[in-house]
Amino acid sequence: MGHKAHTRRATTTVALLAAMVTGGLAAGCTGQHAPIDDGRGQLQTSPPGQDGDGSDDLSAPSVLAVKIDNAPGARPQTGIRSADIVYAEQVEGGLSRLMAVFATKLPKDVGPVRSARESDLELLRQFDKPVLAFSGAQGKLMPLINRAPLTPQTPGKVSGAYYRDSAKPAPHNLYLRPERLISSAPGADALTTGFQYGAAPSGGKAETSRTVRYPAASFTFTWSANRARWLVSMDGTPTVTTDGKRVVPATVVVQYVTIRPSAFHDFLGANTPYTETVGSGKAQVLRGGRAYDVNWKREKATDGTSFTTKDGTPVNFAKGQVWVVFAEK
Repeated sequence: MGHKAHTRRATTTVALLAAMVTGGLAAGCTGQHAPIDDGRGQLQTSPPGQDGDGSDDLSAPSVLAVKIDNAPGARPQTGIRSADIVYAEQVEGGLSRLMAVFATKLPKDVGPVRSARESDLELLRQFDKPVLAFSGAQGKLMPLINRAPLTPQTPGKVSGAYYRDSAKPAPHNLYLRPERLISSAPGADALTTGFQYGAAPSGGKAETSRTVRYPAASFTFTWSANRARWLVSMDGTPTVTTDGKRVVPATVVVQYVTIRPSAFHDFLGANTPYTETVGSGKAQVLRGGRAYDVNWKREKATDGTSFTTKDGTPVNFAKGQVWVVFAEK
């Protein structure tokens, strides 16, 4: 699937975000903020999201991106098997969080839903006005989210979209009904990621297990020849959803990126890592029980990411769910 041909409002948005970051956000994130998701399940509603022209347009075909809690207390999660792409990123304290992207299928429920991060804005620019579902964000980050070219959807904006499940303690019990935010799945054409699908590349090496470690979290992908899929485990425990089914992507990408401190902190004062997804670097693509050493490139935020062999040949992914784990260079 190639890069987008959509018209962008990139210049205005980038200038606005840059002005906001340099003009005051970086200088005062010292723990005096009031996070919307305060860690006790008490959620504040953000201002109405603006998609660039001052309105929320939920009728246009667009992907739904949902920030998924990945703390041990949040597992098992709901609905992530239906995602086309699952991004895994490092957050405060060396823990991890997921972003599930839905385009071809919408689950009945998905969650637990948690808060957004600054890195999400750069990552989501590859999609055309995506809908971002999240529980809230650090107070000084919300203005950037509200002015980004996406439709932010926090609890309280759409009636009945979110609910609490008493089976889990707060804050790990906030769930989303996706059909309340988008009427139907937009389809594969909305997945403007730059990913290509098709026959496996030549070469590679046999690989039956691959582990990616963060300071306080880990992801292990084990090849199952019987299922022709990678079995996901997190922190040493097999990953299943609330219906008891294993999470089994067809392709796994371990993408080596720069992870640096951001201008923001969580409500405990810990710095929020910023994951840089624009640029270039090395990656490994896992498919079919083999690992392929590849290069990745994303020239600007509105582009998808290309994955190529050393000679520049595009690398195809297997049909099915893709997991992208951002690992530090």
